Amino acid sequence: MSRLRDLALGLSLSLAALPAAGEIAFVTCQTGDAVSVLDLDTGAERARWEVPGKPAGIAVGGGAVFVVSPDSKTVWRYGLSGEVTATAHLDGGPIGAVYHPGLDRLFVSDWYNARLWALDGTTLEVRAELPAGAAPAGLALSQDGRLLAAAERDADRISLYDPASLALLRSVPVGSRPFGLGFAPDGRLFVGNVGSNDVTVIAPASGKVLATMSVGERPYGVAFAAGRAFVTNQYENTLSVVALEDLSPVATLEAGEYPEGIAATADGRIAVANWFDNTLSVIDAETLETVSVLDTADGPRAFGAFLFDGVLP
Repeated sequence: MSRLRDLALGLSLSLAALPAAGEIAFVTCQTGDAVSVLDLDTGAERARWEVPGKPAGIAVGGGAVFVVSPDSKTVWRYGLSGEVTATAHLDGGPIGAVYHPGLDRLFVSDWYNARLWALDGTTLEVRAELPAGAAPAGLALSQDGRLLAAAERDADRISLYDPASLALLRSVPVGSRPFGLGFAPDGRLFVGNVGSNDVTVIAPASGKVLATMSVGERPYGVAFAAGRAFVTNQYENTLSVVALEDLSPVATLEAGEYPEGIAATADGRIAVANWFDNTLSVIDAETLETVSVLDTADGPRAFGAFLFDGVLP
């Protein structure tokens, strides 16, 4: 572990403190073995951190940036300035991550071994393992912090946990090959099913499936802003926009090539990582117009909560 920490410290391109800025995107770039640190207000790439192991999963919170590198089976904890503060080697297939600020816990999915890890958010020590369905991928936390959701791709279901007690509350069948998911502001859970090209909408308290919506080909991630859900469609290079009130289609937007990770900013914009274009698109959630397109390192995935709204140290 110390060798990995020393390697990351030696490879990091920006260890100096970054100046204050507006909302910041920490974009994992799998092909480029890097994280691009982008200022969404100015469009500038503030820094580029070299991260070995083909980073994909990302979680930002608790004054830290957590990066999952599947190829090296490593989770990295970075300070906001780019310094590595902890590492963990997880023997399996770590892929997705979500951070719980109230518990100071990082949850990581194990693609190969049908489980989730619960890690200490400061030291990255493994505190517990949770059983899951086959090939768990995306993770999401409800806004009140009381529910943890996991998309279990090869089980065609999602599972819901109590993040405090780590108890499995219920599992719910969804469409084919769920991968990304997210909780809407009203608490409903939206699940993107890459195999059946649809989104399952769930009432998490009961586990009831409320609706199944057809979207584009290979829906990957979902985010929410301006009373709408935005879904990235990998194979169509589009975003599906759906009204949250009645789940009616609003629009289909052109995106970059192979859009993947998606997140909503605090001021009502949508940020989308375009894997094959090496860009991050920023879209106005009200007008549905693309505001800017920012360059990244090679292969941006941004699989998780990758935005930071605050002042960098």
